[in-house]
Amino acid sequence: MAKLDLIGLVVKDMAASLKFYRMLGLDIPAEMDSEGHVEVTLPGGLRLAWDSLDVIMSFNDAWEAPVGHRMGLAFLCDSPAEVDRLYEDVVAAGYESHKTPWDAFWVQRYAQVQDPDGNIIDLFAPLA
Repeated sequence: MAKLDLIGLVVKDMAASLKFYRMLGLDIPAEMDSEGHVEVTLPGGLRLAWDSLDVIMSFNDAWEAPVGHRMGLAFLCDSPAEVDRLYEDVVAAGYESHKTPWDAFWVQRYAQVQDPDGNIIDLFAPLA
């Protein structure tokens, strides 16, 4: 039986992408900014990886950038206030907002931002 082990992102600018994900709490060493492939192991063992366009094209010269919202990552925050704070920090750092924080009908505080490659990233926490 297969087991989901790694989620990979294709990125245009490794350093810019890793800087964004560090803001969301991922522990990624700064020396990885110039690498073509980077991965971190998340709590629970799942790995998140980034590959530069050069790396992807080295084994898949037919690769084309997807159009539209193709994947999503959601980051659980400690509280609704943390969703608001993290959203504000990310936007203040120059990243794009996709949707300002709101209380979702599924009983979570929710916000969405875009990473440097345009992926929509969710920030959320259960409402009290």
